[in-house]
Amino acid sequence: MPRVVLLGDSIFDNGAYVPGGPDVARQLRTELGGAWKVTLLAVDGAVMDDVSRQLGRLPADATHLVLSVGGNDALYHVGLLEPGIGVDVLARLADAAADFAPRYDAVLEAVRRHGLPLLACTIYEGNLGGSMQKRAIGGVAAFNDRIQRAALRLGVPVLELRDLTNEPADYANPIEPSVQGGEKIARAIAQWARQTETASTVEA
Repeated sequence: MPRVVLLGDSIFDNGAYVPGGPDVARQLRTELGGAWKVTLLAVDGAVMDDVSRQLGRLPADATHLVLSVGGNDALYHVGLLEPGIGVDVLARLADAAADFAPRYDAVLEAVRRHGLPLLACTIYEGNLGGSMQKRAIGGVAAFNDRIQRAALRLGVPVLELRDLTNEPADYANPIEPSVQGGEKIARAIAQWARQTETASTVEA
């Protein structure tokens, strides 16, 4: 029986933000049905350095890995989105993304070394509202550029969360997925997992 393992942060471990509603892992189990297993190793608040501990708990029968991490690392630089930060904001954002890049590269490579089908997720833009939302679009793009480039180098497909969670109702608060947003994410992961499983069966 195939098993999808969710690694990373509260994009998957969002149960605390949807009280009474299903979290992403539960929604993914529903999407995939009883012929699949889903294991949640992602932890709310996790940063890139935490993924190695999650990989240490990887089930021996894991067949598919999904990684969503980096958003909390990017949040360390949220001050760059404040009004009046100065004319050097682009240079400072570039420095932040440059620091982010090798650490993300290392995490993605560590997950990829397990030799299983792997899907990497971008960072979404949240539901911050107003002018902060506009600044977040630009800020998040700098970090997502590094995620996309790392995935391209390693041949890892990417799930673009910005295209999925594009409505205010997709968020339970400014930065966490709601039941609606989680359903969109789970549906996209399920589609990738089924396609990957079908392709593997055909190749075999």
